[in-house]
Amino acid sequence: MIMTQHPTLATLAADLEAGRTSARKLVDQCLARINDASGEGARAFIQVDAEGAIAAAEAMDALRKANAAPSPFAGIPISIKDLFDIKGQITRAGSRALDDNPRAEADAPAVARLRRAGFVVIGRTNMTEFAYSGIGLNPHYGTPKCAWRREVGHVPGGSSAGAAVSVVDGMAHAGLGTDTGGSCRIPAAFNGIVGFKPSQYRVPRDGAVPLSFSLDSVGPLARSVQCCATLDSVLADEPVTELTARSVQGMRLAVPTTVALDDLDDAVAEAFERALEQLARAGAVVERVAIPEFLDVAPMSAKGGFAAAESYAWHRYLIVAHGEVYDPRVRERIMRGESQSAADYVDLVSARKSLIARAAVRLAPYDALVMPTAAITPPAIAELADDKAFTKANLLSLRNCTLINMIDGCAISLPCHREGEVPVGLMLAAVSGADRRIFELAAGMEALIRG
Repeated sequence: MIMTQHPTLATLAADLEAGRTSARKLVDQCLARINDASGEGARAFIQVDAEGAIAAAEAMDALRKANAAPSPFAGIPISIKDLFDIKGQITRAGSRALDDNPRAEADAPAVARLRRAGFVVIGRTNMTEFAYSGIGLNPHYGTPKCAWRREVGHVPGGSSAGAAVSVVDGMAHAGLGTDTGGSCRIPAAFNGIVGFKPSQYRVPRDGAVPLSFSLDSVGPLARSVQCCATLDSVLADEPVTELTARSVQGMRLAVPTTVALDDLDDAVAEAFERALEQLARAGAVVERVAIPEFLDVAPMSAKGGFAAAESYAWHRYLIVAHGEVYDPRVRERIMRGESQSAADYVDLVSARKSLIARAAVRLAPYDALVMPTAAITPPAIAELADDKAFTKANLLSLRNCTLINMIDGCAISLPCHREGEVPVGLMLAAVSGADRRIFELAAGMEALIRG
């Protein structure tokens, strides 16, 4: 999808090069949207560095004038999830438990790479506390509303909640997020933008508060496939190249009938099936296949899985000191890790290794898996005051994305709803290392599936 109301990175780069805009103008426009009292800026951002963003923008304008801009994207404002270290700032991870942390002495590598390309860091975006939910609620800083039916107030998706809202509302032109079980893709799906989860090894996770060492990935949220591909190259420290879209004709796409199509909201099922029909009419080979390996994922998570075990290891002393200020729903999920034994964890590691190997063999004949990003549409915030309703919605939002993290894959979420409909994401996924292929496939079908 290419957003009509806000420009892509390529459009902005062309405007900067031609002198039709400037970095300072872009930053001023984003700051105006953040500060709009009728908008979501106060909830989408935990901290806005207006002074630093203006100074960086003016520096990029001066460099461009001297023909020394570090990249065509120099001067474009980007938001940073509150999980990442930014030099001179406190990293709170959407919590109040880290309020007394020292200020970061250096940027996280992902942030540093964006700055090196000239992107302007405009602020830290709100998120689920410690990234532990696919819904996006935050009792400490408020919950930004997703783009759909804002007067009602629907969840933004998590955990990179503010990142998605900042992009869809034009408060930044891209967002840096993380993805452990869908935290880039779910907010993208719920807000009608594009979100990408790379192969884990490609982008350093240093300088970011971890949720699960085994599953965390660092990825972008933006307005088009090419935008995400550009940011992914910067984050992976690779040359930025123009994406070559693959023809839909002949694409080999597997629709998993195991787990991924269970309990879909009607709107999700309708938009997804319509997208499949469009792809098939355009010549894609769409095959519905059983993926029995996916049946292993829920049992592996029965005691909380990697996220509970590894987050508990990181949080156990902090909870003793400041557990009373945690979101109770987040603290409860972390504490599930306390009851896991060393043997449980060893079994989990072994089971995942087997799962990854078996899934790779199963998926080898196909270019990509295709499935709904989330089984549900974004629920109303008011409906989730009840813990049972929250737990059900959280599990259904995370389920499909988690399948891909557990097989150590890469994946992208594309909007597949029509204008005016509730946002629905279509996910393309493949095994680790297939990132470029996923981008090329996604670029080929991006406009088609919105028809």
